[in-house]
Amino acid sequence: MTSLSPRASFWTAAAVAGLALWASGAPTIVYPLYEAQWHLSAAAGTLIFAIYPIALIPTLLVFGNLSDHIGRRAAILLGLVLLAAGTVAFGLAGDLTAVLIGRALMGIGVGLSLSPATAAMIDFGGAERAPRASSVTTAATATGLALATLVGGLLVQHAPFPLHLTFWVLLVVTVLVGAAVAFLPRTRDTSIGRWRPRAPRVPAGIRREFAAAALGVSTAFAVGSVFLALGAQVAQQLIGSGDAFINGAVISVSAVAIGVVAILARRLRPRMSLAFAPIAMVTGLAALVGAGLVHSLIFFVIASVLTGAGYSLLFSGGLGMVTASAPAHHRAAVISAVYTVGYLVQAIAALALGVIATSSGLLAAIEIGSVVLVLLAVAAGVVGNVGGRRAKAQDAPIPLVTSGEQAAEESRRAA
Repeated sequence: MTSLSPRASFWTAAAVAGLALWASGAPTIVYPLYEAQWHLSAAAGTLIFAIYPIALIPTLLVFGNLSDHIGRRAAILLGLVLLAAGTVAFGLAGDLTAVLIGRALMGIGVGLSLSPATAAMIDFGGAERAPRASSVTTAATATGLALATLVGGLLVQHAPFPLHLTFWVLLVVTVLVGAAVAFLPRTRDTSIGRWRPRAPRVPAGIRREFAAAALGVSTAFAVGSVFLALGAQVAQQLIGSGDAFINGAVISVSAVAIGVVAILARRLRPRMSLAFAPIAMVTGLAALVGAGLVHSLIFFVIASVLTGAGYSLLFSGGLGMVTASAPAHHRAAVISAVYTVGYLVQAIAALALGVIATSSGLLAAIEIGSVVLVLLAVAAGVVGNVGGRRAKAQDAPIPLVTSGEQAAEESRRAA
């Protein structure tokens, strides 16, 4: 079977990353409809969001290194099959139980496909373009988020079957991306033995980089939980907009900002991205609180832009630090470990925000969440820049080699 070129393979892997975040954000605009038609509380609405990382985390823990053994293509295809099954469950859902099942299947599918897709972008993009891979991953995920809210808002507001049609569109896209993935080159490395379940393991030499990456990605994902789990409610309750398409367009501003900043800052060193991120986060979250206090759509848009910029710098900076330093034969496992921490924080944030919103109101949830997010962003910036000379040394490109190249190099050294 003819395989895709390295360039086409790179962009196909990027499409998988975008699809993963589209699936993550697909129910965002539908949450208010679920709450209205099924009489759900805000906590139940955020449970729908949180069940996604709750299912995804064990998948990353158990199968995080799977694609290092069976190949990127096989692992991604397996994930897309489960993602499609979850999308079908949403498309047929008539109650909360069916939605939770669909959300769990989506989480498992993304858990199997996102890390291999991220690793594949580095594999197919070439060692010298590792920093580019993190920026493109950020932009691809932002595109997925924007499509989730824009397409979802359009279909919910102006098309029939508002609870279901957006998921059938997502299913079609999933099938198309899966068809392209089937033509990825085979990348299985037979030199690292048979696969067996193993908890994510971080090589001793990159633990500082891993800590910075985990903090950066976790904070970004937690910011995402604010906009994806509560964004439609914020727009509807605090801003006073009842139009799903307008709400989706407003929420998508954050995703657009993520993508634009990822492209503009693609040459920025990872540690500098982490250093600048807290500034954007502080101003953006302050604007979000202000939007809630004065019921201002303008403040909400400003908050979306600034927090989107902060998300982009945190995500691409954190991912850039760890992908440039992870050994090639453990790349997917290390990336999975970063995503595991990120999604764990996201799940906790979504559930906590839902409980606070139910008991004390939506504004209180935003205020408390903003303080925690600022602290996490500052911690990511500090950890990413500690170590003086060592931190500066990490700015230099680190050559990435395949397992075979590494083995050959070790043999030469031993000789």
